[in-house]
Amino acid sequence: MKIATWNVNSLSVRLPQVLDWLAANPVDVLGLQELKLTDDKFPHDALLAAGYQAVSFGQKTYNGVALLARSEIRDVVRANPLFEDEQSRIIAGTMASAAGDVRVINCYFVNGQEPGSDKFAYKMRWLAGLEAYVKAQLAEHPRLVLVGDFNVAPEDRDSYDPDGLRETIHHTTEERNHFQGLLNLGLSDAFRMFEQPEKSFSWWDYRMLGFQKNRGLRIDHILVSDALKGSVSACTIDRTPRKNKQPSDHTPVIVTLG
Repeated sequence: MKIATWNVNSLSVRLPQVLDWLAANPVDVLGLQELKLTDDKFPHDALLAAGYQAVSFGQKTYNGVALLARSEIRDVVRANPLFEDEQSRIIAGTMASAAGDVRVINCYFVNGQEPGSDKFAYKMRWLAGLEAYVKAQLAEHPRLVLVGDFNVAPEDRDSYDPDGLRETIHHTTEERNHFQGLLNLGLSDAFRMFEQPEKSFSWWDYRMLGFQKNRGLRIDHILVSDALKGSVSACTIDRTPRKNKQPSDHTPVIVTLG
């Protein structure tokens, strides 16, 4: 079973790129973030023609998340029932696999703007709410995968300039502590379960030749529960879509189970 995550930074703009990528990489499940469209505009027909069912939790202009799967998506939950939030940032569903059902929670984490700001305080509250929700979900669904754009570079090696960016947004001790808090629930960073090339990133700024100079961050993650950890055989970042014309500033991350 292959599960992927991708912040597409506007699905209406990048639907052709998503369809092309799925044709070349027929993953079983794909979590999308930053749809930037409402549910009535979601391209169900185009995705169904490509072999994917989908559930979405959209929002006009901002945010928005979706799950795509080659099989039925069951027990769908939109938003965190333990945290009141007006923004469309979380969607969860259960999919079947050969080894049993897998619960996937797909999230678009709050950016936070800068430490000390109101948006950063919201990010801290949102992260605390997410930890409570994931803890409850793990108790109900031991075979769980948490995917998404986390907007956190968890370690220095996940940033192109860890010293220059220390304690700035995505790099703060508070954000990293919350990331560790998720791991402490019984989750593992699938990408770090394997030897990986140095300076492996999933996001690059559009400005200042960020991608060309590999001035990036690893902020898109896939965390797997202890019950699934033993079945993880690979986790990779696919840089190819970042080379597209008018690409998203993020690129897909893929985990292979079994």
